[in-house]
Parts: sequence; C-alpha cells; structure tokens
Amino acid sequence: MRLTSKRRTRRTLTAGTALSTAGLLLAGLTGPGSAQADTAAPAAIPAAADGVPTSVTTRTTGLTIPWGVDWLPDGSHTLVTERDDFRVWKVAPDGAKTQVGTVPDSQTTNGEGGLMGVAVDPKWATNHYVYFMHTAAEGNRIARMTYDGTSLSGYKVILQGISKARYHNGGRLAFGPDGYLYATTGDAQNTALAQDRDSLNGKILRLTTSGEPAPGNPFGNHVYSLGHRNPQGLAFDRNGRLWEAEFGNTRFDELNLIKPGANYGWPTCEGTCSVAGMTNPKKTWTTGEASPSAIAIADNVVYMAALRGERLWRIPIEGDTENVGTAAAYYVGTYGRLRTVVTVPGREQLWLTTTNADANGGQPDGADRVLEVTLG
Repeated sequence: MRLTSKRRTRRTLTAGTALSTAGLLLAGLTGPGSAQADTAAPAAIPAAADGVPTSVTTRTTGLTIPWGVDWLPDGSHTLVTERDDFRVWKVAPDGAKTQVGTVPDSQTTNGEGGLMGVAVDPKWATNHYVYFMHTAAEGNRIARMTYDGTSLSGYKVILQGISKARYHNGGRLAFGPDGYLYATTGDAQNTALAQDRDSLNGKILRLTTSGEPAPGNPFGNHVYSLGHRNPQGLAFDRNGRLWEAEFGNTRFDELNLIKPGANYGWPTCEGTCSVAGMTNPKKTWTTGEASPSAIAIADNVVYMAALRGERLWRIPIEGDTENVGTAAAYYVGTYGRLRTVVTVPGREQLWLTTTNADANGGQPDGADRVLEVTLG
C-alpha cells in the first residue's frame, strides 16, 4: 500500500461513501465482466476465451480483513487468516466457517502488518504443518504450527530478522513445485534494503520447512530475488515458473516473472526501465487501477486481486512463452477492495476475498466476505 493509508478505525460505512453503478459508469471505471449482483454474469465475451470469470457467489461472510487463504491438499477446506485480529478460520467449500485458533505473538502495525500469509504443507496429511507470516515485537516472522484439522498448536518460529514497518511488510507465503516455501517481504519503508543481498527485506525468500536457506539459492542465503518494494502476490504456472505482483510507489504496479538471482529494480526502477542489471516487469498498471495483492494462476491465466483498483484482473500467459497478453478487468467497484485470490482444487473456480473492513475500505468489522468466481 501507499503512505496515504490511515490507521484502521472501527466505524460504519456511510451511504455517502458508497459508489453507485451509475457513478462508476460515468467515471469510466466499469470493465469487462463488471457484475451488479452476486449472480450477475459479465458482459458478452469472446466464445473462444478460456478462464473468463462468468458468475460470482458469496461463499462466506462475517470476516474482518481476511488476508491469507490456502486450501488443504485434499481440498476439504481452506485456512483463512484475519490480519488485525490474528484469528485463523477453517472454511469449508460450502462456506461454513469455524475458528481454529490464533497465531501467538502477533501484533499490528496500525497499517499493513499483522497476521498475513498462510501456507499448508504439501505433506500435511503426514506432518500436519501449516506456516504463517506475521508481525511480532521485533519484526516480521515466519512461524510453523501444527494443525490437526480442528485446532492449531505448537507454535515455532522458523525465520525472523525480517524488518517491519507500518507499511511495506510483504507477507505472502506459497509452496513451490520443488517443495520449498517462498515468502515475500517488503522494504519496510527503507528503500536501501531492497538492494542489499544480505537483508531479508525487499525480497522473495526461498526456504526449507525448518527455516534454512533452500539448496540452490543464488546467493547462498535465503534470498531468491531482490529489488522488490512491497510484493504480495505469488503463484506458479503450469511450467513451474514463479509469477509475482508488486505494489509500486506512485506510478506503476507490476506483474513480474521471477527468476533466481534477478534484480527487479526497486528503488532505482518503478515499472519498466533501461538500467543495466534490472529485470523489467511483464505488465504494469497505474497505481489507481491496480494496487495488487494476491495472484492465482489457472488455465494459463494470471488472476490478480486489486485493492485500490477494486477489480479482478485477468492476464493471459501467451502459451509457454514469457509474455502475457491483454489484461481485462472484472467486477470493477462491485465488491470493493479485493485482497486474495486462490484457485479451488479440482474445480474451474476461484475464491476471492474482500478487504473492506480496514481504514481504506471504511466498513465495520465483519463486513468482509469470500466470493466464489466461476470460470468459463
């Protein structure tokens, strides 16, 4: 997020702050597929298009700033984190939710820190491990807990020393096809850290499940890539390649294809530049139309949730190349700020969370929900 963010207050959204559909049309903010209700279908789409969002159903409600979502390997349910209340919820495919615990030692930063990402171990059926990234007293941590399907226990820190700040904490976790854990970290509002190979900040990290640097990391430490400002989206494509979405400063937000040891430019570059040694993004947006958080990949398409932009972006990958095609926006302004998007195992669907119960969304606690998007 940007430094215009304000401390979250618990207040009710007034009618004057709600955007009407007519206002969106006049402002030119509606895009392909902008829905007017949960069951509304988007505007006409090309018949040949794959993975196009077609309808939306509210799957569960009553959440407050849901940040991380990850499915159990068997697809039985997800775990959902709440950023400021540190709660973890078990949410079934039909939307039934039950609190399974909280993450110890979590603190807010009165901004963007708190309980953030969650990743379920691919070997959960045998080890019952889940991983969380959260803010604590000394900084941001990655911790491991045991989850038996009903409750959380056995908190253990596996990596700390990640600087925290009110903003720019990163926070996304994802397992790669190689079995290692990947994590995004922000620059903690200290831009120099992003270019420091010995710092854990402004990076994508790659680590073992015990918290050690993963074998084969390019610099022999936890760092997988550097030069990031505030990355929050991570997803792997069908070829095992890592894609990342990142908040820019005032000009451009980015979608990057991540390669080990590559430098993605911050703070020297924001968006595309011609500086030697810097890797350019595959797609950029102005900060007003994106401010991206999570991404998911299905049908060789990147889906990107936008906070300030209040929309879901669909960005097709061009075959097995490193290029992407034309981006299209869906549900512009319909559901407010969108934080996290994940694929639903075994189904042509996405789960998409709102983040409206924060300072920028202005809605009361419990106003957030999980939406189920069907792909055509």
